[in-house]
Amino acid sequence: MKQCFSLLVFVIISCASYSQEHLNVNVTALLTFKPVQNSTVYIRNNNIGFFDSAITDKFGKVSFAGLPLNGTYKIYVPETDKFFGDSSVNVELKSNNVRSVSLSLASKKTSLLSEVVVRSRNTTLINTNNAEVSSEMTSKEIEELPVEGRDITQMLYRLPNVSLATGFFSEAPNVSINGANSLYNSYLIDGLDNNERFLGGQMFPTPVGFVKNITVLTNNYSVEYGNTANGVINITPKGGSDSVKGEVFFLTHPGSAIDGKTNFPLRDLSGNLINQGGFQRYQEGFAIGGPIVKDKTFYFIDYERTNDIKDVSLSSPELGVNATVRNTNSWDLISLKIDQHWNSHWNSSLRTNIGLESLGFQGGGLTGGITFPSAGYYEDRNSLLIANKNSYTKGNFTSETNFEYSRFHWNYARPINESSPDVTVLDPSGQAVAYLGNPGYAFNSSQNAVQVQQKFTIHKANHTFKFGLELVSSQQKLYGGGDVNGSYLVMLDSSQLNSIVTLNKRKNLTAYDIPASAQVLAYNAELRPSSFGKTQNIYTAYAEDQWSVSNRLNAVMGLRYDYDNLSKGGAGKGDYNNIAPRVSLNYRLTDRSALRGGYGIFYDKILYTIYSDALQQNSTNADYITQLQYMVSQGLLPANMNIPGGTFNGNVTASASNVGYLKGPTAGDFPAGANNVFSNERRILNPNGYQNPYSQQISFGYQYQVSRKMLFYADLVYNESYHLPRLYYLNPPSPWNAAQHPGVARSEASADSTRPVPIYTYATGSFSIINGQKLYGVARDVVYTDMGGRSRYIGLSINLQKEKADDKYSYRLIYTLSSLRNNTEDVNFRAQDGNNYSAEWGPSINDRTHIINAIFNYFPVNNLTLTVAALIQSGQPINRVPNAQDFVVVDNEGNPVLDGSGNKQYSNDLNGDGNSFGAAYVGNSDRYPGASRNIDRLPWSKQFDFSAQYDFLIKKGKQKLVVRMDVFNILNTVNLSGYANNATQSNQIQFGPVGGPIIKKNAGAPRQVQFGVQYKF
Repeated sequence: MKQCFSLLVFVIISCASYSQEHLNVNVTALLTFKPVQNSTVYIRNNNIGFFDSAITDKFGKVSFAGLPLNGTYKIYVPETDKFFGDSSVNVELKSNNVRSVSLSLASKKTSLLSEVVVRSRNTTLINTNNAEVSSEMTSKEIEELPVEGRDITQMLYRLPNVSLATGFFSEAPNVSINGANSLYNSYLIDGLDNNERFLGGQMFPTPVGFVKNITVLTNNYSVEYGNTANGVINITPKGGSDSVKGEVFFLTHPGSAIDGKTNFPLRDLSGNLINQGGFQRYQEGFAIGGPIVKDKTFYFIDYERTNDIKDVSLSSPELGVNATVRNTNSWDLISLKIDQHWNSHWNSSLRTNIGLESLGFQGGGLTGGITFPSAGYYEDRNSLLIANKNSYTKGNFTSETNFEYSRFHWNYARPINESSPDVTVLDPSGQAVAYLGNPGYAFNSSQNAVQVQQKFTIHKANHTFKFGLELVSSQQKLYGGGDVNGSYLVMLDSSQLNSIVTLNKRKNLTAYDIPASAQVLAYNAELRPSSFGKTQNIYTAYAEDQWSVSNRLNAVMGLRYDYDNLSKGGAGKGDYNNIAPRVSLNYRLTDRSALRGGYGIFYDKILYTIYSDALQQNSTNADYITQLQYMVSQGLLPANMNIPGGTFNGNVTASASNVGYLKGPTAGDFPAGANNVFSNERRILNPNGYQNPYSQQISFGYQYQVSRKMLFYADLVYNESYHLPRLYYLNPPSPWNAAQHPGVARSEASADSTRPVPIYTYATGSFSIINGQKLYGVARDVVYTDMGGRSRYIGLSINLQKEKADDKYSYRLIYTLSSLRNNTEDVNFRAQDGNNYSAEWGPSINDRTHIINAIFNYFPVNNLTLTVAALIQSGQPINRVPNAQDFVVVDNEGNPVLDGSGNKQYSNDLNGDGNSFGAAYVGNSDRYPGASRNIDRLPWSKQFDFSAQYDFLIKKGKQKLVVRMDVFNILNTVNLSGYANNATQSNQIQFGPVGGPIIKKNAGAPRQVQFGVQYKF
C-alpha cells in the first residue's frame, strides 16, 4: 500500500507532458562532403519557448536528446568567417524516434556556387541513422486525405507495406502489415501500449483530432520495440503550445439519399454489416490546446462523438410482423494531455484517453431478420489509458521513466433482457418465425494492465548507448458461456400461433408471450457460469549501440530479451530463450542518398485468447480425465503430462428432456454429474508449453533525396516467421483423400470409428469405450494450440513522394510487389485433414501480388485543396470449397446414408471430421477435391476517392472556417476484393473447382459522400 501511495504521489507531482525524443544533426561541407567539426548548431522551437545549442564532433555530428514533441523546430548553423550558414525549418519530431537532419555549409571560397545549390542540399527527409523500414503521415497529410469517419485506421493502408485486412471476426483490426494476420500488429500511443490483449487491436480507437503523426514500423526497427513479430503503429499525440489553438467540427454521412446504390451490405466503423438504406452517421467534437504557464505548462483536450443510425428490417409474416427496427452505434472519445517543462533538464507528460463504444444490435436483420428487439443486445468496448512520461537530460545522459495504467472492458453481448431465457420459435411447419429473449451466450472480458518502462541513453564519443527495462502486467478475466436462464426450441400449433398474432404485440413480442403449452423440442442451459482468467506478465530488457563509424556510416547493434509467462501453458516451465539480436547499417553515399540494410529477430507475445480458450473449453469431469489418461498411455500425449496442470473446470452446457415451456431446470437444478456430458471438442493447455512466435527479418534499401521537396526510396524485405499458432488434434480420424472418392463424403460415424479413441453414437448418445467402460463424458476430439506454424514474406516497396513547397501540387506514389505464403492463418486455424499442415502451405488470405497506392493533392488557388487517392490491387486468394449438394454421405461400405425419410444425405464435410466450414471464428474448411489452399484469385480491385476542401479565412487568417466534401469510390466500382472484411462473409470462399464461377456474396462499399464543416482558431 505504501508503494502504491508513493507511485500515485509521483504521478501527480510529475503532472505531465512532453514526450522526449532525439534529433541527430549532420553538418558537412557542401562540395567536399567532409564533416565540419567544432561548428555550433542551434535548435529553436518558438511554439514552446525552447532553445538549445551544441558543438559538432569530429564527424560533424551533434545529438539533441530529450526534446519535447510540441510545436516545430528550426535547426540552423549561422554564418561564420569560413562558411555560409544553413538551416532546416518546420522539423517535426515523432514519438519514440530518432530523427536526422543534414545541413550543408558552403565554403566562402566557393561563394559563387553557394547561391545556386545550398538550398537544394537540405536532406531532412532521409533517414541516415539506421535501416528501419518505416513510413509516416503527419496531421496535415491526414487532413488532406479522404478519411471515413475521422478514424485513423481508415487511412493507414495509404502507407507502404500496409493493406486492408481480411480477418476472422467482424471487429478484427482492419489493417495488415506485410500481409500478416491483423491481430499481430502492435498499437502504441506516444510509445506506450494501446493493445487489446485478449485478441488484438487498439484499446482506445484514436481519432484524427488527437493525432500529430502516425508512424508505421514494418521491418528492422530498434530493439526498443517488441512484443510483435510483425509491425508497430505508433501515434504521436498533439500537445499544446504558447498559443491557444483549437477546432470545433461537425461531420455527416447522410446515407443512401446521395450514395451510390448497391445490392450488398455495407460495414460500419466496427466492421459489422449494415443495410445501406437505413444508415446515417453524425459526428461532432472539439479540440483546444494552449498554455497553462507560458513556456512551462501546456494542455491539449480533444473530444469526439460519433453516432451511427442503422435501420434494419424485422419480418415474420407468420406472426404478422413487418417492421423497421432502429439500431444505433455510439463512440465517445475523450483525450487529455498536459505537458510540463520543469526546467532545461527535466520534462514530464500526463495523458489520459477514455473510449466509450457501444454497438447496437437491437433486433431485425439485413434481409428481414426474425430477431425481435427483446433478444437485442449491445456490444460494449470501453477503454481507459492513463500514461505518465518523465525525462531527465544532463549533458550526454538521458533517463526516461514511464508509467501507464490501462483498462479495457469488452462485453460482446450485453442483453437488453438479461434475466430472460433465449427462445427459438418454430411454426407448425417447422420454420423459424421468431428469436426472443436473450442473445443466448455471454462473453464479458476485462483487462487491467500496468506498464512500467525505464530507459537510459548515453552519448559517448561516437557511440549512443541505449538501455531499457520494461514490465507489462495484464490481468485478464472472462465471464463466458451459454445462457444461464436456459435455451428453448419450441414449436407452435396453429391455435397457439393465432393466439400470439391476436396479442398484437408486433415487434414488442417477448419470450413471456409464448403460450405455456408450446411444445419444447429441445432445452439446454449453462451449468458453470463463472469468471476466470490469468495475469499475463511480459518482462523485457534490451541494450543498443548506435555507432557513428564515420560521418558516412552508422551501425546499430542491439539485443533484446523477453519472457512471457503465458508461454508456460500446461508445462513445467515457460519459453525462456527469446533472445533477439538486431543489427543494421546505414551508409550515406552522398549528401542526398543513402544505402541501408539490416537483420533482426522479432518475438511476439502469446495472444491471451489461446490461453483463455484452453480454459473455457476445458473440463475436469471424470470421464474426460479418464480419456486424457488413456491418451497418455497410448502415446498421444506426453508421458510426463501434468493432467491437473493442463485441465480446467470450464464452461459446460447440459440438456434436459420432457420439460415444460419456461419450466426447464437452471444450473442449480440439474442433478449431480450432469456436467459429465459428451462434447464434440474440448481443449487443454499445451502440455509442452507455448513457444513465442518470432520472425527473422532481412531488409535492404536505398534512399535518394531528388530535391529538397522530393524523396525516392525503395526497400526489399524478407521475413521468415516461426512458431505461429494453429490447432492440433489429438484424436483425429484417419486421413481421407477426397480426390480418390469423387462425389462422396465420409459419414461422421465412419470417421469416428477410425479415431485413436473411437467414438460411437446411438440413440442414447455418443460415448467411447475405454478399458471396457462406456464413457459418455468424453470429447470427440481433444485439441490444443500448437506453435508449429510457418510463414514466408518477400516484398519490394518503391516510393516517391513530393511535398508542396512552393508548387501547386504534392503527391505520394507507392508500388508494392509481394508474396506471402504460410500454413496457418489464425489462432483457430486447423488443417483440413487431421494434422496434415504440409498440405496447408499456400498463399495467405491477405496475400496480394500488386498494390498501387497514389495520393495527389492539387492547390489551384489559395485556400482550396483537391485530393485524389487511388488504391489499385490485384485480387486476393480464393479458397475453393465443396458444395454440400454435390457430395453424398456414405458409410464404411460405401453405401449412401439415408435420413429419417429415406432420402440420401449430402454434406460438404468430406472427411467426416465434423469441421466443415461455417463458424465465423474458424480459419479453414474442407477444400474442393484436388484444389490446394487459396489457389484461385479474385479480380483486381480499383478504388478512387476524392476530397475538396476550402478554407474561409477570418480575422486576417488567425481563424478559419473549413468546408469539405469527401467522396469514397467516386467511380462507384463494384470491388469483390481489397477491402476490410470478415473471411466467412467474403468472396474468398467459393464453391466448386479451380477456375469455376464466382458467386458475389459481398462487395466493397459503393460511392459514399461525407460532408464536414470545421472552425479552426
